[in-house]
Amino acid sequence: MPRMNLLSIPMLALLALGLAASASAGEKQNKLAENAVRVLNEVMQAPDQSIPRDLLENAEAVAVVPDVIKAGFIFGGRHGTGLISVKTDGAWSNPSFISLTGGSIGFQAGVSSTDVILVFRTRRGVDSIVHGKFTLGADASAAAGPVGRSAQAATDAQLKAEIYSYSRARGLFAGAALDGTAIRIDNDANQAVYGQGVTPRRIFEGGVTQVPNAVVDFRDRLEEYTAR
Repeated sequence: MPRMNLLSIPMLALLALGLAASASAGEKQNKLAENAVRVLNEVMQAPDQSIPRDLLENAEAVAVVPDVIKAGFIFGGRHGTGLISVKTDGAWSNPSFISLTGGSIGFQAGVSSTDVILVFRTRRGVDSIVHGKFTLGADASAAAGPVGRSAQAATDAQLKAEIYSYSRARGLFAGAALDGTAIRIDNDANQAVYGQGVTPRRIFEGGVTQVPNAVVDFRDRLEEYTAR
């Protein structure tokens, strides 16, 4: 019996480490969700520099990727993780976690961190993301999004892109050209938050019950900013 107790000590230690790692992963994603909510709030509450309400209300999906990091000097790149929610039967879904990777275009000189928001006007781009890697500009047309009250006067010819992209750095918010940026589902983050084996489609269709408050808050903020 004593020998069994001694042998069980390493197993218990490994179990404790596993539980700690799982908790740490969940905390990391909760913090990411909180930052995404912060970015969305700050952008939408800016009087003349927000995403036009009409554009947001008619969106099929919205992604927010806070603190996209610039890497490299001459041939740089960018990488970040964030959340995307889709509209289902007129309501916003629980968000899936995503990763964003691309070239360094769109960063201001000397800026190493940028918030990115993507507004999807069709479901084609969302479906492509669910099924694998998706690249802005290649798999769907993308353009710098209109900003502020003046954007309400934009003509239909100016609003033909499937996805509108925005960036914010040094407090400045504007449409940004992000062609070539790749978006993927972050399955590890989804499983850390929603549980093992969960799929993006299951998340979007309301098939998850384990939803942290920070993640729910992201969905609720979208509901608030698109309420008619």
